[in-house]
Amino acid sequence: MNIKHSRIDRVILSLNKIFLFIAVLVVLVPLVYVLIASFMDPAILLSKGISFHASDWSLKGYMLILGNEAMVRGFFNSLLYSAGFALVTVIVSIFAAFPLSIKGFVGKNFFMGLFIITMFFSGGLIPTYLIVKDLGMLNTIWAILLPGALNVWNIILARTYFKGIPYELHEAAKVDGASDLVIFFKVVLPLSKPIIFVLALYAFVGQWNSYFDAMIYLEDSHLHPLQLVLRSILIQNQADPGMIGDQQAMAELKKISEMIKYSSIVISSLPLIVMYPFFQKYFEKGVMVGSLK
Repeated sequence: MNIKHSRIDRVILSLNKIFLFIAVLVVLVPLVYVLIASFMDPAILLSKGISFHASDWSLKGYMLILGNEAMVRGFFNSLLYSAGFALVTVIVSIFAAFPLSIKGFVGKNFFMGLFIITMFFSGGLIPTYLIVKDLGMLNTIWAILLPGALNVWNIILARTYFKGIPYELHEAAKVDGASDLVIFFKVVLPLSKPIIFVLALYAFVGQWNSYFDAMIYLEDSHLHPLQLVLRSILIQNQADPGMIGDQQAMAELKKISEMIKYSSIVISSLPLIVMYPFFQKYFEKGVMVGSLK
């Protein structure tokens, strides 16, 4: 079907294409730079910059990282924490959102109001730390999984999505003698894959990029996630020039820092890059339906 555009429409479409092209470049150029820099010899990178000659490339950065026991352990710790946090968050969110989406549920506005208040007011870091400590969760995986598991925004998304499911399905199930719990597991849950995958992706990405909670609650270095290990390594490889008199030592230290920096960025991004294509078909539908009332 051929659509005739006016002159103004063609100008707007052309400007839109130019804007999208610039936006793609803004996103793509840094990614390509980091990817190529991660494979380059740090001496060449520091002296000449990016090079596309294969002779200037090296796997030293990746070999250094993969040979680091703390990095490998931190990688698997991050996978465990992120997957566990996503599972707990999804379970808490959908179980909290389903009752709030049912017609006639007494007190749902009151409970929703309590949830929304926590979006604007919180106890702060010190009270939260004291609670985690008193519950005996310090230096355990539960200090990472439980404190942030209840996310009000996720509950609002899930509740709105559940409201979009035709209520006639609930009524038909009740005619057959189904309880609310049976309706949830047999009717609502099978229709809620998009929002479940969206909530899981949000939680996984957020936890994967997080290091502050681990820095506060985890003292044992064997429990540290990848992001905290990377932070520690990069800080250790940075030194005050006044503390090192040997210029050659300073140059070598800078090379090691460059090798670690770019290679670690690529390695830490791999799980998200691998996951997104599998979640993409659910992502748009889940976000759009869950965000519209």
